Amino acid sequence: MRYLESRKNLTGGACGLLGLVLTFTGAAGPYWPVVVFGLYGAGALIAPPERPAPPDFPGPSAQLDAVRADLERLGGYLADVGLPPPVAERLSALTELLGALLAPGWAAEALAADPEGVHAVSRTVRQDVPEAVDAFVRTRWWHRMAPGQEPPERHLERQLALLHGEAERLAADLRETEARRQESHTRYLEDRGGLSG
Repeated sequence: MRYLESRKNLTGGACGLLGLVLTFTGAAGPYWPVVVFGLYGAGALIAPPERPAPPDFPGPSAQLDAVRADLERLGGYLADVGLPPPVAERLSALTELLGALLAPGWAAEALAADPEGVHAVSRTVRQDVPEAVDAFVRTRWWHRMAPGQEPPERHLERQLALLHGEAERLAADLRETEARRQESHTRYLEDRGGLSG
């Protein structure tokens, strides 16, 4: 069935019809079967090959849905860790900002249009935050065994501050993109109407 709908069969069929037209006009003579099948074969040979369909990868919206679900799972993990209050506050601020970027609406649409931003948020949710918190939990246990070292909370606070700053820069970039879009639309309307000011 696939061959019947293929380019080779359709092109060959069109050339075979040309052979039938030549037969009915008398140009093919007694060799009409050779002419019809020969033209069909020639058409099938010159037809471009079938192009396989590209893979159907999930679009940015589907990717954001997956990251949103992962952020919820991460929230469950973080609730069970038991972090010191200053660290917990900093982590809460980061997860709230990530949640705001991922929340369905215009912010998520703007984020979906920025593949680098989607990657950055995904990396923060799926890799950076879990790794930072897990390293803290492991180091905290060792710190209790051998006190006197720099408290692991300080490293985690610095890591979370860096991640929060990265998320804030992403939010600022998305806001700037939307502002440029608005300015561009204003200029378009002014140019279209010949108005200014």
